Formats: sequence, structure tokens, C-alpha cells
Amino acid sequence: MKERISILDGNTFLVSDRRGDIEPSFDFPTGLFSFDTRFVSTWLLTLNGQRLHPLSIDDSMSYRTRFFLVPGEPTHYLDAKVSVIRSRSIGGSFDEELTLLNHSGQEVEFTLRLDIGSDFADLFEIKHQRQKKGRATPTVSVDRLRLTYRREGFHREVVVTSSAPGDFDQEGLTFRLRVGPHGEWTTQLHVETSIFGARGEDIRATLPLGGHRSVAAIHAEQNELIERAPKLGCDCQPLAGAYRRSLNDLAALRYESIALGVRLLAAGLPWFMTLFGRDSIFTSLQVLPFLPELVPPTILMLAGLQGSRLDDFRDEEPGKILHELRYGETAGFQEQPHSPYYGSADTTALFVILLDEYERWTGDTKLVRQLEQEARGALAWLDSYGDLLGTGYVWYMTRNPETGLANQCWKDSWDSISYSDGRLPPFPRATCELQGYAYDAKLRGARLARKYWNDPAYADRLEREAAALKERFNRDFWIPEREYYALALDPDGRHVDALSSNIGHLLWSGIVDESRAAAVAGQLLGPRLFSGWGVRTLADDQGRYNPIGYHVGTVWPFDNSIIAWGLWKYGFRDEAGQICEGMLSASRYFDGRLPEAFAGYERGLTDYPVEYPTACSPQAWSAGTPLLLLRVMLGLEPQGEHLIIDPAVPGGMGRVELLDIPGRWGRVDALGRSRTPHDHQRGH
Repeated sequence: MKERISILDGNTFLVSDRRGDIEPSFDFPTGLFSFDTRFVSTWLLTLNGQRLHPLSIDDSMSYRTRFFLVPGEPTHYLDAKVSVIRSRSIGGSFDEELTLLNHSGQEVEFTLRLDIGSDFADLFEIKHQRQKKGRATPTVSVDRLRLTYRREGFHREVVVTSSAPGDFDQEGLTFRLRVGPHGEWTTQLHVETSIFGARGEDIRATLPLGGHRSVAAIHAEQNELIERAPKLGCDCQPLAGAYRRSLNDLAALRYESIALGVRLLAAGLPWFMTLFGRDSIFTSLQVLPFLPELVPPTILMLAGLQGSRLDDFRDEEPGKILHELRYGETAGFQEQPHSPYYGSADTTALFVILLDEYERWTGDTKLVRQLEQEARGALAWLDSYGDLLGTGYVWYMTRNPETGLANQCWKDSWDSISYSDGRLPPFPRATCELQGYAYDAKLRGARLARKYWNDPAYADRLEREAAALKERFNRDFWIPEREYYALALDPDGRHVDALSSNIGHLLWSGIVDESRAAAVAGQLLGPRLFSGWGVRTLADDQGRYNPIGYHVGTVWPFDNSIIAWGLWKYGFRDEAGQICEGMLSASRYFDGRLPEAFAGYERGLTDYPVEYPTACSPQAWSAGTPLLLLRVMLGLEPQGEHLIIDPAVPGGMGRVELLDIPGRWGRVDALGRSRTPHDHQRGH
């Protein structure tokens, strides 16, 4: 049962408890948020001094929720003489309709109270439990409550109004009501947020979608996007449900960037409702065969904010692609380096990979030519600033030990990279998947240079470098007695020897020697890593393994989608199908919406996937996971002017049909059925 209910429109979102109430909390950020600021931190409804309790909740739409509530304890529900319906929606601002229903045969007096407050907290202040440095001021008038926050030039404001008369005070709004027998009373509450710029006007006002939007307008816009996606027909209900839910969530996560006014995908609710280089690139790769029009804004935004100087505070270096962009107070006052922050060692190679993959699907040569210098700069970073020790590998170590990220791979929590006995290696670190990404980026860069940049000499050089990297990597990272690649190298070149899911990304990149691919696949689907639902981030016999540890034993849907893609590329169709089946089976227990992560318990032990307590949901690259799994099952791969379709639908899923797939070849259909044992073949 979900303990928190959320609605969202881009990176404006509201999180409440099951009553619809919001109370200040550092444990999990409930509230009304927009562009990294919490505008409402208290929104608490009482009737005659009593809290309300939910009978039912309708949260089927991402931007609208209804709560059916009664006062008193659960044992009194059958005798309730009054009920309240809270209907709320979000669209740039926040609206809530309150309806009070008198079920008795007599006129009754009621006191309905809404406590309202705002701490104007920055998301980083919530995560790290920091105190505010500015001043919040309430202003009361007859028809509204205005809450204002100022800190030097930083100015935020929220205004609450009601369609029915009530008594506003500095801490909320009270209605004193007299409702007739079997009668009802209703009011419309409107919450308007403002993000003021230097000229004293809301900086979102000039954006086409920056102001208040109706539910009908949001519904129409999201449906328009969903209707452009290919149509799925299948016999597998979990796949159909996950596909539809993913499209809905991806549509809802789009927001309009203040910086350039383009539509981008926010990474995930609640902590990551902004542009993340890594998340945005992986999500773009996942959605390419389905909604390719979502990808160019991300590529252009990342290219436009590419690093151009050395800045230790932001971990910025020439050619480097950003990690994260924030709009809140702590970034504005440089208490956090996220304006933007460049602390990731993988986004730069992934940028080149995405640019090439986008052209392969769409044939958009104009964008490839337009971004030639940015792509060259990214490739140059791999061999310069990326190679901290001059060994031919990509390493990372933050330039900002105060507020920078220690781990700058996708597993960026503090304890995610360890030796098999649980010890943490010193910095700098060279994780294995970074080398795979670099290898892939060089090959893709060579293709772009030869076909579109008219530079065959540069293409030849990149191909030679990629071949040397592959040979060197297979020599230095392979642990022969264990038959898997090390998670990383430490500064002395020793193996950081934990068995982890990172080795699956190596298959996706193509850096794995053919003679070792079967051993890698066997490790990924073996009992130490594979839970039955998916591949764990860390094998269950490693020193730091914890089935509910963020990067040390949980199962991440995005991670598994990349692993399945890699298995398919090396010809391991059945193994890829196992991951597809596990993920889609798990999605049933999350109403089709795969979360950021879930626990790594054995499937036979729990019989259902156990929730990770603070997982983001929806999250962009989890929403993209069913799409990429569908691509893997149907074996969709662009080859020049043609689309290769090599179905590998796992057993039990029956018919899978994807109609009207967009791409450079026009729109095509792909059909597949469950594979039987004699269908199994390996090979490219």
C-alpha cells in the first residue's frame, strides 16, 4: 500500500500522505514543489478539530487525485454522518476542490480548518536537514494568504485563495459552515507559486507552458504525445500495462527548462526533478525507437552546457558533459555546486553514444554536423582530463572534496564501489563500465567522423584507440580465477574485485572479448547476482551486500534494461528474455510503474518484489525500462537504411506486436512470439 500520493506536471509536483495532508518532514519530502523549492510544507485539513481518514483514493491520473475522507477512527466509519472529498490537480499551480457532504437528516454546523505554511526549503536543505538563511513573511487579507520568502535577491512567493468566504489568518484558513440536511458545501482553493527574477517578475512567465494550465490542457498534451508512440498489441498483460504506464509517466515528467525554454525529461520524483546528464542520456536511449522527438532537446541542452573551463567547485573541465542542473537557493548562493555540476565520469562518453544512436534511428545528419565540435570535445576529454593517471583508462576523483560527489559513476552513493571483502578502495577509481562506454564512444565517434565530418584520418585514429583500449581492458580487468571482470581498478592498478551488475554494461558497450562473453552472461544470470526478478547491483556473497542497500544489493530496472540489451547484442537471447520476464513480472506489483529500485531478495523467498523505502517513483529511466525491454524482445536494431527485427520474446509472453515504429526507414511494424528451446541461437 502506498503511504504517499503524488501528482506532477513536469518538475512541479505535490506529495502528500494518504489523507491528502502535508506536514513538514525531513524523512521524505512531502509538499508542493517547483524548480527545487518547496512552496507548501503544511496543508493539513481538520473537521471540527479532528483529522480525516481515507475511505478511498483515486490516483489513476498523474496530474489529478481524489480523496474520499471521513472524520474519526476506523471503527467509526460505518456511522459517519459526514464525509469530505478532496479533488486536486496540478498544472503550473495547484488547485484543490473541497466538498463537504452532510449525510444526516438535520442541519449541522461544521468548522473546517486548513492549516497552511511554507518553509520555502531547497531540496538539498531537506535532504541534508539544513536551516533556512532567509526570512519568510505571511501577509493576510480578506480573500487571501500570501507567504513571501526573501534572501538578498532570492525571492519566492505563494498565494492561497478560496472561492468561498472564509477567515484567513497567518497560519491558514477556517470555514464556519451550516449545511442543510443531506446537503453539501464546496469551495475551490487555488495555490499560485512565483519564482521572481531580477526584474521582479516570475521567470517562468515567458515560457509557453510556464503559467497555469488546466487539467484538460495537460490531458490533451500528454495524450498527443502518447498517440505518437507505436501501438502495442500483445498477449501479456503485464507488458501491456507497463508500456502504457511508462508512456504516461514519460509524458508527465516533461518540464520546460528555464535556461533554454526547451522541453526536457525530469529524472525522478521527488529528489531528481531536473536535468541529469546520465539519467537523461540513458532515458533517451531507451525511448529512441518509440518517441525520438524527445531526444534532440536533451542532446542540445547537454551540448550547450558542455564544460569549457577548469572549475574545481563544479568539477567542470573542458569537454565534459554535466551531471546535474539545479535552480534552487543553495545552488544560487553556491552552497551546492549544481549550477550546473559536472561530477560524473560517464556522461561525456554517453553523450557521443547518444548522438550516434540518435542518427542511426532518425537519419538526422543535420544535428550530427551541428554538434561536431561538441562531440570532438567530449572525445578529447576521455584521453585528457578523463585519464587522470595517464594509463589509458577513464578515472574519477572529485576536485571538490567539500560538496562534490565522491563516486562519479552511475552507482554514485558513498559505499557503492568496494573490494569483495567490503573494503573501500582509495581514489582515483576506474570502474569497468566507464572503459566500456569510452570504447563504444570512440567507435561511434569514428563512424560519425568518417560519414559526416569528412575526417577519415580522425576516424582511423579513434578506431585504433578503441582497439587498443579493448585489448588493454581485457588484459587488466579480467580476473581469470573468478571468470568475471573487476568492478574497478584502484590507483595502484589492483583489482577492485567485487562481483557487480556493472559487468552487464560491458556487454552493451561491446568491449567484452567474445571468448569471455558466455562467462559474463553466466555470472549475470547466476544465483549470486540474479534474484529471479532481476540482476542485483552487488552479488549476495560480497562483503557489502545488503538486499535493501541503495547500490549494494538492490535491483535497478534501468540497470537491468541495459544488461538485457547487452546480452541480446552478444546473442544471449534466452538470458535477455529471463531479465525481461523478471522485470515485467515485477511491474505487476507496482501497478505497471517500475520504481527506481527494489530489494534484492530472492524471488522464491518473498514471492513479490519488496519495495525500497525511498525509491523515486516515477523515475525517467525506470519508466523507459519497459520500452527498452520491448526493443530487446523484438530484436530491433537500426542498420543503415534498414531496421533489423530479430525477435527474442521470452517464453510465456505469447504474441507481441509493435506497430508504426518511427525511424529513418519510415514507419514499420515488428511482430514476435514466445521463443521455444529449439529457437535458441547465439551469434551476432
